[in-house]
Amino acid sequence: MASNQNPPTPIPQEEQDLPNSKTALLSFNTDPPSTHKPTFKTNKTIFFSLLFTTFTAVIAAISFAVLFFSSTVKPGHEPIIRTTARTLTKLPHPIVLLISSDGFRFGYQFKAPTPNIHRLINNGTEAELGLISVFPTLTFPNHYSIATGLYPPYHGIINNRFVDPITGDKFTMSSHEPKWWLGEPLWETVTKHGKKAATYFWPGSEVKRKFWDCPVDYCMLYNGSVPFEDRVNTVLNYFDLPSDEIPVFMTLYFEDPDHQGHQVGPDDPEITKAVVRIDEMIGKLIKGLEERGVFEDVNIIMVGDHGMVGTCDKKLIYLDDLAPWVEIPSDWVQNYTPLLAIRPPPEISAADIVAKMNEGLQSGKVENGNNLKMYLKEDLPSRLHYVDSYRIPPIIGLLEESFKVEQKKSNKMECGGAHGYDNAFFSMRTIFIGHGPQFAEGRKVPSFENVQIYNLITSILNIEGAPNNGTDSFSNSVLLPDA
Repeated sequence: MASNQNPPTPIPQEEQDLPNSKTALLSFNTDPPSTHKPTFKTNKTIFFSLLFTTFTAVIAAISFAVLFFSSTVKPGHEPIIRTTARTLTKLPHPIVLLISSDGFRFGYQFKAPTPNIHRLINNGTEAELGLISVFPTLTFPNHYSIATGLYPPYHGIINNRFVDPITGDKFTMSSHEPKWWLGEPLWETVTKHGKKAATYFWPGSEVKRKFWDCPVDYCMLYNGSVPFEDRVNTVLNYFDLPSDEIPVFMTLYFEDPDHQGHQVGPDDPEITKAVVRIDEMIGKLIKGLEERGVFEDVNIIMVGDHGMVGTCDKKLIYLDDLAPWVEIPSDWVQNYTPLLAIRPPPEISAADIVAKMNEGLQSGKVENGNNLKMYLKEDLPSRLHYVDSYRIPPIIGLLEESFKVEQKKSNKMECGGAHGYDNAFFSMRTIFIGHGPQFAEGRKVPSFENVQIYNLITSILNIEGAPNNGTDSFSNSVLLPDA
């Protein structure tokens, strides 16, 4: 797979310190108040007054300085700005723990006090305006792009559900046959290099491959009813193993706040509660790692897979409303919303269907029609990287933010949340936080696509990755160099 030739945006350099100000803090007028010469007694009084005032000010300044520095900068705790990766103190080799909080829209970290997530942010490296999901901004395509460094057409998971047009087989989120899952995920890359990996509920991790057989003790089969605490405890228990048996790469997955987002949208108090709970799990993890003395040795990467936007029934487009221009039978439609995917029979021109649908949508006679635009997949914006797979249906519709498509009108009235839209929408962004020996403290980097994470992790682990769509040099712009 050819690497992306567009280099990442360089990280802006820190602003230079402002020149030292030489403006006096206090200004005294030494000219006499009048032309009359003051008496000796008056001069003496003024002299001692100034002397006393100056002495008092100096004493106050010294006292304040002693109090300030004694309370903020203690001996041995002076701030150190690292320019190279920190040397490991307890672990014998680098370890990466990759955490996903499903549907964690960028900005959720400010919905409530999240001290543990912000501890990682403040002492680590953050994508300042969020992580860019791949298109479509759905759970399975994005988790597998993070794991492989590939865009969906190349790793094969082009949607959460789709049909193979050749075999007629249907892919669902419980499909674990290797034929669906292309590319080389991180857990296979790691084991191929003779190292140990462990996965906890990462999409694709249950699929058995040439160098990965989903080992019983290191590959958890998905079960959404497993409490979050149990998941964290399982990961922490890996660090109780002998040092040469600790997996060098681990994944940890939480369904929240995506679950709540679909039910109530991104702005409901339920989202805030879910975010606080995720923060508590991060706190539990940090505490467990600290108790084992390895927190500062572990490279923690916390991400989400996509964002979330509010939806409501008043923002609907009905395919049946296009009947005066073209009929779209339901059996042509593979996905309705928020990515409209249509595969007409081979004998029907897809180009004609697109033209007639756009004519109707732009006529002003279809409710909300101007919020949907149809494309032949080869005419989609190239930035979406959504064409080079026979699995992708020939007709794709892009919706404006918050709008949905249905076949026909119904009486149901519901509001909630959705994702899957164009990844150019800011609402589809999620988070990237890196904390550990190879991440600088308090550093902000520009937003980047999640296909870059694969190379980031292989660089930390010092192993050669498989061909992917990430940029080879990207890691140099985010990670600290070795000492």
